[in-house]
Amino acid sequence: MLRTWQQECSERAIQNYKNGQHHFFCQATPGAGKTVLAATIASRLLKDDMVDLVLCFSPSLTVSDGIKRTFSEALNCTFNGGLGSIGQSLTYQSIQFLSEEFWQTLSSYRVFVVFDEIHHCSGSELENANVWGQQVLTKIQGLATYTLAMSGTPWRSDSLPIVMSEYSDPEGKLLVDYQYTLRQAIVDKVCRVPRLVLIDSEHLSVSNEDKVESFSSILEMLKQTKTSYQSVIHNQDAMEYLLGLGCKKLAEIRTQSPNAGGLVVASSVQHAQTIQKILSQKYSQSVSIVTYRHEDPLAEIERYRQSEAQWIVSVGMISEGTDIPRLQVCCHMSSVKTELYFRQVLGRILRVNSTINQQAWLYTFAEQSLIQFSERIEQDIPDSCMFAKIESLIEFESESQHSGLTGHGLLEEREEVKSTLVWSSVISTELNPVGPLSALDELRLGAFKQRVISAFLATS
Repeated sequence: MLRTWQQECSERAIQNYKNGQHHFFCQATPGAGKTVLAATIASRLLKDDMVDLVLCFSPSLTVSDGIKRTFSEALNCTFNGGLGSIGQSLTYQSIQFLSEEFWQTLSSYRVFVVFDEIHHCSGSELENANVWGQQVLTKIQGLATYTLAMSGTPWRSDSLPIVMSEYSDPEGKLLVDYQYTLRQAIVDKVCRVPRLVLIDSEHLSVSNEDKVESFSSILEMLKQTKTSYQSVIHNQDAMEYLLGLGCKKLAEIRTQSPNAGGLVVASSVQHAQTIQKILSQKYSQSVSIVTYRHEDPLAEIERYRQSEAQWIVSVGMISEGTDIPRLQVCCHMSSVKTELYFRQVLGRILRVNSTINQQAWLYTFAEQSLIQFSERIEQDIPDSCMFAKIESLIEFESESQHSGLTGHGLLEEREEVKSTLVWSSVISTELNPVGPLSALDELRLGAFKQRVISAFLATS
């Protein structure tokens, strides 16, 4: 059964297509169910004899596989491009490797093309497009009968325009055909209410070769020294403390929802292995791990999705579009600190399922960017993320196209830890009830303190 917003959006898209519009842009919050929406529109177009074939493009094999499953069910076919199928799910990276015969065959049919997480493809024209954007502009835009673009976070960290998108002039605001915000999704009980916990330290010292400096916060330490954020997320005490909070919260949720799971977003394969060891040995948790180095990461994700394991630790594999509704706790320990990535990770724990407890908790450290992202989580598209017009032509590449499956993994491993951090001893205590978004609740826990941001209280 379709959700109200999916029904409304699909009806609007079909009507727009019938009225002569060829492109439709839907912005819907992460976790709202965009893939089901796309499959519904595809089914309607086929039923109304408006198209013959359906193609879907997405940023990774993980997302592509999820699209394939959903479309196979909705269209009652294998959706693998083979005999008897009426479509196929592919990655953006694969576009450049498709044969000329493939494109010539498509030119003989009416084709509906879906672009999932379209923000990965940039360029208003070939001169300022990235590789994926160029492929869309040159090989698909003129071929498709109808196109559907979708994104939960419709902006780019390089401030370039998203391909096939329109912006207001001179504000640079993205113009969409349909918008479904996180606030609306929470009111409709489509998404969970996010709780964000920022971990800080009151007694923090940095030891270099010639001196030891003391600081009262992570923010102060990062501003006044050359110490990298990597030093924080790799510190043993800090990792154990943050993961300990996550384990405690997950255990609490599982008393009502026994199958609830937790996600840890790690910064590198080695980091993920260290985290796995802490979770399994110190906190006696059942843990899966999935990285771009796995031979079959999709199978590993599917095993976790169907299991009752408590945690899955990921490097660049579960950041966007991956549907695991039982995830309700996230420990954000990645060194990638962009608002787009932060919101995509948060989206992994917002999908509502049928269990009793529908809480969603994200734990991370009180680094300046992450503080700002958490404080404006109620803003659907923050002003700082609007398209900035760039006069000079600069070459950009997609954030994740460096490595196909890897996502941000390879980028994260390049940064080195240059300093040694020393945290004071940790004192554990119960987490107190949270306050409104504007309130600042600092629960002092010896060396560590927590600020809990509870958003959307007026709508939940």
